[in-house]
This record gives sequence, structure tokens and C-alpha cells, in this order.
Amino acid sequence: MTNKITKSNEEWKSLLSPESYYVTRQEGTERAFTGKYWDHHGHGKYNCICCGVPLFHSNDKFESGSGWPSFTKPYSGLVAEKEDFSLMMQRTEVHCDKCGAHLGHVFPDGPQPTGLRYCINSASLDFSREDET
Repeated sequence: MTNKITKSNEEWKSLLSPESYYVTRQEGTERAFTGKYWDHHGHGKYNCICCGVPLFHSNDKFESGSGWPSFTKPYSGLVAEKEDFSLMMQRTEVHCDKCGAHLGHVFPDGPQPTGLRYCINSASLDFSREDET
């Protein structure tokens, strides 16, 4: 992808809440059942809190019981993956391909049709409502 967004840590700190900065720029994780979107049921797009690109759609959101917003697939090709070996285990981290924001992880235990569970921190997202037609 071209037109990547890069900013200094100080620029990100001035633009984000402390929690969003911790999650997106320091690869942190919010506590389960505390984020604003884990039990959110609006119709629309979940955008990157850092750069605004659409990452997930409510049509692909499901109740995983994990305490984080969960999706079966990304909305766009702007969700990238990388291997994460922190916490003495192997996982697949997902991040925004446009600005590098850490979003969460993807696991192979989701519902069909993909069998995937994108487990995403609310602090990395901003929701934009769409009219249901």
C-alpha cells in the first residue's frame, strides 16, 4: 500500500487518548469487557482510530464472548498481519496497514464462513454509523 502515514510518538500522543496510544502505538491490550465496542450493535464501519480508514464492518461482527469486539473478516485490505511471539506463545497480530496501528489479534476459532475471529481492541477503533437500507 502506498501513502503510509508516519508520525512521531509525540504527534501520536497529542492526537490520541492515553488508552488509544497505549493500545495502538505500544501494542497494548485493553481489559476484556471494558471497551466501548465489545457490546456495540450499531450498523456501520469500524475505522482506525489513528488514521480513519475503514477496517471492519458491523455485518461481520459477532458475539464471541471474549469481551472484545470480534469480526469474521476485515472490511478492506487494510488489515495486515504479523507473527507475535510475546507472552511466551505464538499468535497472529493484526494492525492497520496504512498507519501501523496495533488493533489486536486474529485466531482460527471463529464462525463460518471464514472460521476466523478478529479480536480487536475498542481503543483502536472509531465507529461511523450507516443507514440500514
